[in-house]
Amino acid sequence: MDSYLIQVNGRGDHAPLLDVHLKSTGNTISPGKVKGRKPRWAVRASEMSKKTFNPIRAIVDSMKVEPNPKKAMISLSLGDPTVFGNLPTNDEVTQAVKDVLDSGQYNGYAPSVGYQSCREAVAAYYNCPEAPLKAQDVILTSGCSQAIELALAVLANPGQNILVPRPGFSLYKTLALSLGIEVKLYNLLPEKAWEIDLEHLESLVDEKTACLIVNNPSNPCGSVFSKSHLQEILAVASRQCVPILADEIYGDMVFADCKYEPIATLSTNVPVLSCGGLAKRWLVPGWRMGWILIHDRRDIFGNEIRDGLQRLSQRILGPCTIVQGALERILHRTPPEFYHNTLSILKSNADLCYAALSAIPGLQPVRPAGAMYLMVEIEMEHFPEFENDVEFTERLISEQSVFCLPATCFEYPNFFRVVTTVPEEMILEACSRIQEFCEMHYQGAEGAQDLECDK
Repeated sequence: MDSYLIQVNGRGDHAPLLDVHLKSTGNTISPGKVKGRKPRWAVRASEMSKKTFNPIRAIVDSMKVEPNPKKAMISLSLGDPTVFGNLPTNDEVTQAVKDVLDSGQYNGYAPSVGYQSCREAVAAYYNCPEAPLKAQDVILTSGCSQAIELALAVLANPGQNILVPRPGFSLYKTLALSLGIEVKLYNLLPEKAWEIDLEHLESLVDEKTACLIVNNPSNPCGSVFSKSHLQEILAVASRQCVPILADEIYGDMVFADCKYEPIATLSTNVPVLSCGGLAKRWLVPGWRMGWILIHDRRDIFGNEIRDGLQRLSQRILGPCTIVQGALERILHRTPPEFYHNTLSILKSNADLCYAALSAIPGLQPVRPAGAMYLMVEIEMEHFPEFENDVEFTERLISEQSVFCLPATCFEYPNFFRVVTTVPEEMILEACSRIQEFCEMHYQGAEGAQDLECDK
């Protein structure tokens, strides 16, 4: 028998070695049998894939209901501003991509963290005295979702935990559980315009807490934190020595009576990884261009977090190079009136929706201050025939062909979320149908009590 040692993808003293034994039989060499193993097919899905779970998909896919065939479907469920065609991106944005494509200069691989010039463009766009940025502080990613994934992966190990808002974007939980990271949910307070319950938040911190996720402006709430509240959040993080992962994909998408404050601009001693991208403000979610802004404080992240992000970015070799090539022009040449017009439409729709739903018995909408959503409380005691928000929204589909996401998707039962990016006439029609639905099923205190007794 001949024996060979083959080095596999290794370097130095600790290179992995594969010990291969081959039997010589005349002029041919055949592999020897592996002792104790009988070859058989045993292909199974990985543990990581089994742990990957999207609450929205699980709930929506289980809603086996058909819309009313007599009424056209109105979907207020999908957070994609491009669906109805009423919110196109700016011509300058699309022309920038066309010119880059025609140039033929961005068809190859880019560095996994993005082209240096493109990182410089992002750094210049967000740089300010309170939170200075250079190209080395920017990691370009395939959308904000990948930015969040990389930030989680670099900050937390399996067995550690992260603090996540409730209600909150379901992707945080999906990504964390797939990585073996525990999720602890801290409460937002609807009676305080969805501010964080700071006492509850701080009570969740333990020695295994790896980071705090702060989503501002909020999906699904449409809320915008004040400067003073952000300072209170930072005070908790500072006391507990917990870094912040800031999901700021809706940054600057706030209505005129509010001001958006990037949390890093207020931090003096809490390091922040801020995740953002083109998807929402520039209305191009399908272009998959995001970024992580590394706001270190007191060298707490140091080189370790930067190096870790660079290594993790090498798993998919960075975002689309065509969009990267257009990034500087998109950021620096999109006219201000484009942003203003988008926000005017969103605020008008939000105001219409809030006013209409506020007038409906049994519903309590929470006024939004930004982003493209609002949350509506269902006073379930007045709708006793429905067990929960999922049943309520199912029947809303089957009777009125209006689809709103039940807030169970966001770990917050007995609410539903409305997306405000649809055309105005559809918002009004949807609210009219919701009113008709609620009037049909609403029970006053006595009626609801009688129905409960009949059960």
